[in-house]
Amino acid sequence: MVGVIKGAAGKYAGYARDGIWVFVKDILWHYTFLALLFKSVAFIGFLINEGLARPHMTLAYHAIPSVTIYGSFIVTILAFAFFFKGKGHLWFLATVNGIVSVLLMFDLWYYRGFGTLLNLHLLKQVANLQNMSDSILSMARPVDLIFIFDVLIILVIVFFSKNPYKGMSRSIFMFSLLFVACSGYIAYTHYKVDIVEKGQNQILFRICWTPKQTIMNLSPIGYHIYDTYNYWEDNIPLKLSQEETAEIKKWFEDKKENLPDNKYKEMFKGKNLIFLQVESLENFVINQKINGQEITPNLNKLYKNSLYFSNIHEQVYNGTSSDSDLMSNTSVYPVRKGSTFFRYPYNTYNSMPKLMETLGYSTLAIHPDKGAFWNWMEALKSFGFDRLLDSENFVQDEKIGLGLSDGSFLRQVGDEIVKQKQPFYTFMVTLTSHGPFDIEKQYRELKLDEAMDKTKLGGYFQSIHYTDKHIGNLISRLEKDGLMDNTVIVIYGDHCGVHKYYHDELKDITPAEDWWAQKNTEIPLFIYSKQIQGEVIETRGGHVDIMPTVAYLMGVDENVYMDTAMGRNLLKTKKSYAVLADRSFIGDPGNEQYKDEAIKGIDIADKIIRSNYFKGQ
Repeated sequence: MVGVIKGAAGKYAGYARDGIWVFVKDILWHYTFLALLFKSVAFIGFLINEGLARPHMTLAYHAIPSVTIYGSFIVTILAFAFFFKGKGHLWFLATVNGIVSVLLMFDLWYYRGFGTLLNLHLLKQVANLQNMSDSILSMARPVDLIFIFDVLIILVIVFFSKNPYKGMSRSIFMFSLLFVACSGYIAYTHYKVDIVEKGQNQILFRICWTPKQTIMNLSPIGYHIYDTYNYWEDNIPLKLSQEETAEIKKWFEDKKENLPDNKYKEMFKGKNLIFLQVESLENFVINQKINGQEITPNLNKLYKNSLYFSNIHEQVYNGTSSDSDLMSNTSVYPVRKGSTFFRYPYNTYNSMPKLMETLGYSTLAIHPDKGAFWNWMEALKSFGFDRLLDSENFVQDEKIGLGLSDGSFLRQVGDEIVKQKQPFYTFMVTLTSHGPFDIEKQYRELKLDEAMDKTKLGGYFQSIHYTDKHIGNLISRLEKDGLMDNTVIVIYGDHCGVHKYYHDELKDITPAEDWWAQKNTEIPLFIYSKQIQGEVIETRGGHVDIMPTVAYLMGVDENVYMDTAMGRNLLKTKKSYAVLADRSFIGDPGNEQYKDEAIKGIDIADKIIRSNYFKGQ
């Protein structure tokens, strides 16, 4: 028996010795580990610098304390290389390096565009990729090649080498040693910092207030592993506990202000209502000139007969434009992961079309893109619109950028509006002023310096000026047909544009001017009626406040939506603040007391949507 034991021990000692020797000699394995560790740290540097074209110089300070976690996640994956022998081992390492490197680059591009990272929920949004190649590539910067440059070299070596790994055998021992040691360390750290210390000193497996913080804690690879787990968990229908239901009801109750009515109540009762959601329209261009030319001359004219809200902030998240559709029609913040329209297109809401229907209005929703884009048609159908029109309902006679030009679209939309049954509520969006703002020369009517015209900012000015022109044409058409005497138009931006996607490029434009150099999150909000005297409303708000504000003006009984609208009536409130998608609180002096409850609304909305809360109300 002793001999058998000694023989077995010697045999396993031999396996260990051989495995360790294989590991020591495995130069490509060590290179891949160091390369992925470097790329992970560099990626964190980019995030710290808000996705700009270079990593922040203090990246080492932020990443080094977590380098053991970063390295452990990398080793846990690379351990599987020892399942393969010969050239299979080489191919595995090259493939892992390639996949992770490309994923990091795409993560960075997505972060630059949307302020968050890729996740598995986005797989449901592949319909959005059509015609968006220019927008996606516009997020790239030359420095991003640091993520894939070495991969290209390694692939050349793999293809043309004479197989330097020809004599290499698989080593289950090394796989077991590396995998168990590193995954064990991750599990131990999770137990220590997340459970025992309850996140007081460090957080590992937890979704933080911003994806940037989550990925800094876990590492890019760890983040995506954790996201896979969360994706599986998120697809389990959420059933609210009695405590959670009570929490939601209390949140709505605490939000109420119980203020007396004012002159704005029912101001537009009985009038037709049009929502015009303008692609990438930012507030900074309103009433501004470039080289003596008004950027938005037609919107500036509306200013004289509008309730103009000067401090409105975008609140879109993973769903970008579709989140604006959601909030302006339902006054509910979007879900915290993925696009609400893709994940929960059939949810029940106490929406704007339903509110207007109670007043005898016909309702129509119109998009110039396909119904599958952001899955908007299915989602808006569940909002309760009577009719929905997409690109299939329009003659595709002029295309710019992503699709049908605003010029053609708004001209054809005029035909649809004038034949609607009155009173009506029409919701529609524009498309042409979408990034990367490279509108063709024949549509660039602003006279800009050549250097400015070639920049993203110049392209943005030209794109918005083009769309503004055709908004003016639409209003003139409705005026000619006699509709504007009895119609209210609500115009706002779906989200910011040049500052949201290309802010890093603005700093290189000279001479710089303060009115466009400052990065902010503001969009304009006009509520236009030719019968009223223009007025500037300085109360701070966001997308979720549009529905209750307009509903009040249209004469909808407040009691019908007070327990479902997460926003405030900006014409009847003492609160002046907005909560951004990243949980930032922007409030006027004296509004800090509302901060915690206001931010909590984002998580309340997540529960409302994931549980389809309003269906049972």
